[in-house]
Amino acid sequence: MLMMLARNKKVDEAKRVWEDQHTFGDITRAFLDSLLPSEAMDIYDEMRLSPDPPISLPFRVILKGLLTYPELREKIKDDFLELFPDMFVYDPPEDLFEHEDWG
Repeated sequence: MLMMLARNKKVDEAKRVWEDQHTFGDITRAFLDSLLPSEAMDIYDEMRLSPDPPISLPFRVILKGLLTYPELREKIKDDFLELFPDMFVYDPPEDLFEHEDWG
């Protein structure tokens, strides 16, 4: 949706969509799924700097997208547990992706 709004020069509408905290998770996950972790982390940093208090859903979406990036996942997991100390993060078995070729 953001791409469609941007292509049609609907800047104000795109900014309204962007302000939705769920969108942070979706955009970050899209970059991760597209093998663009640097861009994903830039969006994550913007989410963390947002004046709005975070909600847990974007973190869960991002954490799932980071399964193949264990170092980045640990950082996000630490942030999540700091913000939501009573919540649980599932950690899959370490050998889950042992036979996958990600490069």
